[in-house]
Amino acid sequence: MASKKYLFAPGPTPVPPQVLAAMAEPIVHHRAADFRAVYERCLERLRQVFRTEQDVLLFTSSGTGAMESAVANLLAPGDPVLAIAAGGFGERWVQIARAYGCDVDELAYEWGETPSAEDVAARLAARPARVVLMTQSETSTGVVSDVRALAAAAHEGGALAVCDAISSLGAVPLAMDDWEIDVVLSGSQKALMTPPGLAMVAVSDAAWERLSESPRFYFDWRKTRDAQAKLDAPFTPAISLIAGLEVALGLLLETGLDEAFAHHARLGRACREGIKAMGLELFSPDEERSAVVTAVRSPEGIDSDDVLKSLRDRWGVTLAPGQGRLKGKVFRIGHIGWYDVFDITTALAAVELVLAELGADVERGVAVTRALEAYSEPVTA
Repeated sequence: MASKKYLFAPGPTPVPPQVLAAMAEPIVHHRAADFRAVYERCLERLRQVFRTEQDVLLFTSSGTGAMESAVANLLAPGDPVLAIAAGGFGERWVQIARAYGCDVDELAYEWGETPSAEDVAARLAARPARVVLMTQSETSTGVVSDVRALAAAAHEGGALAVCDAISSLGAVPLAMDDWEIDVVLSGSQKALMTPPGLAMVAVSDAAWERLSESPRFYFDWRKTRDAQAKLDAPFTPAISLIAGLEVALGLLLETGLDEAFAHHARLGRACREGIKAMGLELFSPDEERSAVVTAVRSPEGIDSDDVLKSLRDRWGVTLAPGQGRLKGKVFRIGHIGWYDVFDITTALAAVELVLAELGADVERGVAVTRALEAYSEPVTA
């Protein structure tokens, strides 16, 4: 068994030591002045990362809680909603909306395909909806969608645009206000470099004006907005996680969002180029914006779950498995948050070693060199 652990999942992701140190501080009361100061800085930094002037609502939950909050606050049973589903997390939108009794029109794609604004416009012209539910980074497939164009198509069709940016916020460009996205939601455990347990939602003026009157309690946006206006929370917040998130956001903003986006683009490119140099086939798109996770087809005759088991048990390397219909067929290498190019080369070298041991015909010794070359190349628009 390996004693050292390497985590290359698209969430949860590794946490910087400064964040862990902040979380190890003694617990304070959530209405004490020292916590309010941390809370205020955290909420302000969230606005900067979301690139919005709106308040960012903070919940103690996973990112799925933020998704559910959007449905609970914007939709009532029977309301028409268009859900874009091109992978496991788009399908989660469908499941949540149906659980709330909405009239769901599923715009379904094959896993690995990229949704288009033209398809959204055509579907809304045929069947109007109150809300369009979309996913910027579909981590089950590695696809990153043009949510700016999707949101514009939603507005042209008279619908609100609600974007799941759980794995993309802080890793790829997203500007809520400039792109006129009505609701953007995310989670702490991805590119924001904090352990799981915090979800956040930013809401436009147009979305506030179109809240439903359906019953809700914990995820009631109004309760959270009113409490945060007084630097309070309607329910006991995750104090230590917020302290860690405040530090993580500071690290991200100190680096600069644009530099963080370029860094993630280079990491994604390095990973893809290393995989191709090894002779493997990409499942995720081979494009610059695929900066969150790289999905790789397992070689013929090799179950990707066997690859992951050997990586984990023998070498302490954790990659992400294929989900749903991709189980056993692909493995995924995450590269969002606290990673550098040497993390990518570690993952590639381990994959090369294990695949060779399992009998795959992979070219040895080229992946690391190609990844380092690709990382040093400039980012293209």
